[in-house]
Amino acid sequence: MATDEAALGDLVVRTARVLRRAHREALEPYGLSPHQARAMGVIARAWCGGLRLSTLAAELGIAPRSATDVVDALEAQGLVHRSPSDSDRRAIDLQLTNEGLAMRRALDRARTAVNREHFGVLSKQQRDDLASSLQTALESSACQ
Repeated sequence: MATDEAALGDLVVRTARVLRRAHREALEPYGLSPHQARAMGVIARAWCGGLRLSTLAAELGIAPRSATDVVDALEAQGLVHRSPSDSDRRAIDLQLTNEGLAMRRALDRARTAVNREHFGVLSKQQRDDLASSLQTALESSACQ
């Protein structure tokens, strides 16, 4: 089956929409918004040294004020801790609490289940080909 670029783009957008909806539904039992879940993922990847709020905002592609709101909500739930930076007295670092780490693991399991359900209909070879093709397209568009 030959698919032109426009039809392929539509398929990718529709797939992303379906996955986004399913991921949002998977977050509901945890009481987190997609921004909060993404923020926890960014903070988790920087767990060893902490993460600055400005870096979090840049990683999420949101304004620093919006990142502050996200972190305030996570901190209120006991999932994130702010602490003075070891390297800069004026800066505050963000880290996940033990509860935040446990929540992040639960979110990862929920997201994996959604992805497994959606892509489980594909063979391993089909998944590998799809991943390779999408990676090539992303790398090509990132250079332009």
